[in-house]
Amino acid sequence: MSRETVRRDLVELEGQGELRRVHGGAIAIAISAEPEPPLAVRLVARQREKRAIAKAAVALLQPGQTVFLDAGSTTAILAEEIATLNGMTVITNSLSIALKLAGAGEGRLTGNETILLGGHIDVKTQATCGDTTVEKIRRYRADVALLSPVGLHARHGAMSFEHHEAAVARAMAEQAQQVVILADHAKIGQASRVTYIRTADIDVVVTDAKARELPGLSALRKACERLVIA
Repeated sequence: MSRETVRRDLVELEGQGELRRVHGGAIAIAISAEPEPPLAVRLVARQREKRAIAKAAVALLQPGQTVFLDAGSTTAILAEEIATLNGMTVITNSLSIALKLAGAGEGRLTGNETILLGGHIDVKTQATCGDTTVEKIRRYRADVALLSPVGLHARHGAMSFEHHEAAVARAMAEQAQQVVILADHAKIGQASRVTYIRTADIDVVVTDAKARELPGLSALRKACERLVIA
């Protein structure tokens, strides 16, 4: 095999998000073997990028819609943007998001409604989870599910590290007419342990401008229906 053939194949595989080229060779994209840091840590990481994603995501919504929000640092910032809309119904398993939205309505008439899903409490994510939470989700139909994964890969889809978190996100996706994935550039091309929705089933991916520099973005753009760069 010629060097040019190898080089061309590596470029193509990098474009598909399967590997990252380095000097003298390539490194395979690894599946994350570590869980995410606690929510308190993630809330202070890449805030500017997450705020840009949240503003772009809220522009996709219409007043009066019913939306699912899963528990995450990006969706927590998104909740602040949703609070500026009127007539929204937000269904979430996140205790912090529910409290934030409930408090946002104090002193002004927004007409927004917040529904907190029951279930077991996961202290690390400040959210409910388990069979009870999934059962509650399936009682509702939403216009949009806005979900924030651990990793987003063109071939593997939107992924979580924990099975119970993936189960919640999967149920929300199944009960929504539209699925919007919020993923900052650090998650693009990354794979984790559990896929909860295939890339082909994602309606919109919202990411930040730094994702333009990533080799896995072109493959993701081809695989999903719509890509928004904030």
